[in-house]
Amino acid sequence: MVDRLILVGMMGAGKTTVGRLLAQRLGWRHLDSDVQVAAETGHSVPALFAERGEAAFRAEESRVLAAALSGTEPVVVSAAGGVVLSVANRDLLARSGTVVWLRADPRVLARRVGSGEGRPLLDDDPATALVELDRVRRPLYASVAAVTVDVDELSPRQVVDRVLGDRTLSEAGIGTGGRG
Repeated sequence: MVDRLILVGMMGAGKTTVGRLLAQRLGWRHLDSDVQVAAETGHSVPALFAERGEAAFRAEESRVLAAALSGTEPVVVSAAGGVVLSVANRDLLARSGTVVWLRADPRVLARRVGSGEGRPLLDDDPATALVELDRVRRPLYASVAAVTVDVDELSPRQVVDRVLGDRTLSEAGIGTGGRG
């Protein structure tokens, strides 16, 4: 199987930042679902939600995930936060690489996302919205994750160190100089 690390987790967990750092450290390509959706649709995530609705965004999110996981080069994928809502996406994640859940407490996420500007699902009350999103998504992230890193008190570099130091990845030769 091609080497792939797939980062999942809630908005604000650090998937994009950690994904970039992991890719740099490993010398792999990095793909970010939200960036890919915006590039391919010509709409930012908030604009796509506003103009075409959540269902259209979810369809695009699934499409770019499948494309990101279809290549033959090693890659770190920062998956959109809601990608686990789809059974088909969960099945794809489970068979396409090593899934790493960046787990964060909703209160920490609320501090990180602030007002929630640019994040359509947070409305006017990010803290409450994040608690509800976490309630729904937490078991789904857990169901696909091979590795879980609690990120609440860690810097992005510390998260990278934890990910690459995980025994599951070491056994696959990822992060140790070997190829998985």
